[in-house]
Amino acid sequence: MKKESNLKELMHYAGRHRFLTYLSLLLSAVSAVLALFPFVFLFQIIKEVIAVAPNFTQATHIVQNGWMAVLFALASILIYITGLMCSHLSAFRIAGNIRKALMAHIAKLPLGFIGDMGSGKIRRIVGDSSAATETYLAHQLPDMSAAITTPICMVLMLFLFDWRFGLVSLLPIILGFAAMFKMVGPQMAKDIKEYQNALADMNNEAVEYVRGVPVVKTFGQTVHSFARFKGTIDNYYKYCIAYCKKCRPPMLMYTVFINSAFAFLIVLALILTGGGPVAQPILLNFIFYVIFTPIIATAMSKVMYMSENGMIVADALSRIHSVLDVEPLPEPHSAKAPADNSVTLENVTFRYSGSTEDAIKNISLQVEAGETVALVGPSGGGKTTVAGLISRFWDVTSGAIQIGGTNVKDIPKDILMDTVAYVFQDSKLLKTSILENVRLSKPDASRQEVERVLHEAQCDDIIQKLPQGIDTVIGTRGVYLSGGEQQRIAIARVMLKNAPILILDEATAFADPENEALVQRAFERLSKGKTVIMIAHRLTTIKNADRIFVLKEGRVEESGTHDSLVANGRLYAKMWQDYQTSVSWKVGVNHG
Repeated sequence: MKKESNLKELMHYAGRHRFLTYLSLLLSAVSAVLALFPFVFLFQIIKEVIAVAPNFTQATHIVQNGWMAVLFALASILIYITGLMCSHLSAFRIAGNIRKALMAHIAKLPLGFIGDMGSGKIRRIVGDSSAATETYLAHQLPDMSAAITTPICMVLMLFLFDWRFGLVSLLPIILGFAAMFKMVGPQMAKDIKEYQNALADMNNEAVEYVRGVPVVKTFGQTVHSFARFKGTIDNYYKYCIAYCKKCRPPMLMYTVFINSAFAFLIVLALILTGGGPVAQPILLNFIFYVIFTPIIATAMSKVMYMSENGMIVADALSRIHSVLDVEPLPEPHSAKAPADNSVTLENVTFRYSGSTEDAIKNISLQVEAGETVALVGPSGGGKTTVAGLISRFWDVTSGAIQIGGTNVKDIPKDILMDTVAYVFQDSKLLKTSILENVRLSKPDASRQEVERVLHEAQCDDIIQKLPQGIDTVIGTRGVYLSGGEQQRIAIARVMLKNAPILILDEATAFADPENEALVQRAFERLSKGKTVIMIAHRLTTIKNADRIFVLKEGRVEESGTHDSLVANGRLYAKMWQDYQTSVSWKVGVNHG
């Protein structure tokens, strides 16, 4: 199947504004033609002045030709501006529709895709790649139309006056483009893609670095603590320097040749005169070409950059497709609701996209309705992956996950979202009021319902200190909340949703001791009558769980109650001993 051109593909997003893009191309071409006429009238003025010299009073058409040059110049400018207005109206609409299409599609994709790609890359695709199409349509495409029209008309004019001067004027253009061919050839597409990849990687790691700044400041670390972020900066730096050095010789030769047309004209003029007196026709043609040929450099540079602009927008479209071409998880043909709040994993295996090893290996476990269980184990053991699979952030590679006896693949997304609530370790709040932040889980909730869940989530002290109470907008006028305070607001949001199955993923990881106590109290309220699956490193928080599953390297190493696991003397017992030792050490340090 033949791939659509960049322009045709972009026109799918234009709607009824499509004709404005084509109109801008036409107006830009007309403007380019009109822009050449002032040089013709300028030549007529010079020709008349030389013809009547030294009796300049006989030059009666100077004013008329001068006004005609001004008129055509103004007409060219006005038509060009009109063309740009048309192109901008269409370009803004297309870029906006691309962003809407991306966000609408992203909303359908599983959360696992967002985590795998990285929020920084996705944000750059939505923002920068769509902006690249706007720049292309609003500026580069009309200029491209003019850049194609201008050389055609110029070639005709170059040979219209004197074919010898016209031919010589083309020589520096040919030499300049020969010098540039290597730089603007097929290799450039690869170079642009590598540049965008390096920029995207650096942007994505920058987002992660900013998120980790509190940790860096707490422990007095430097940028070297984030080796991946520093690596992407170094990689971007090395690539840009190497690419600039590679482009320097051809760009230097191109600039010299394209701006040296006058030198070729002087040589030809000397050859034509043969060292004798200069004939008037040769002098007139020489003057005209000296005045006219500087436009060649500008026009030809635009032609040269056409291929680069096309490659940039092609790369932007490719990145946009990297999101739009991702298929959402399949929805069931017939809706099935869970019979109860139990969770079952049957021989579940899962491998992340692009990975060579399974993250989860043949796991089977049962969580009864109303039971509180904990997932613990060394980092990388698969705890968060199991929790994500239950919420269907991804689909299992093999095996099955059931909620209330129904495979999660057979449960419609809306029902699954109402059934399972997920509290992340660093919940985020939007830049809007506390009221609207909590209402995200239930948009039709009343103000009284929101106030009730905020009270139950131990948020009274937060609301009291805010200038407009629950109507205070987070992130404005210096209003910010700590990590623990944000977590309590997020818990209120989950309380309002009132889902029967609750997953807590390190939900107190970033809370200070005071906030942790309040968060734990809020969890007690939130967890009443629900099936709770907890992921925790602080083992004291899961001592009272009905059952504890210990995961290591993607497998269930052991399971049971806290007391039975400690008595077994295996992995959990060692983790508990290490945890107790670390707590004692911290207490000793504090007393010291």
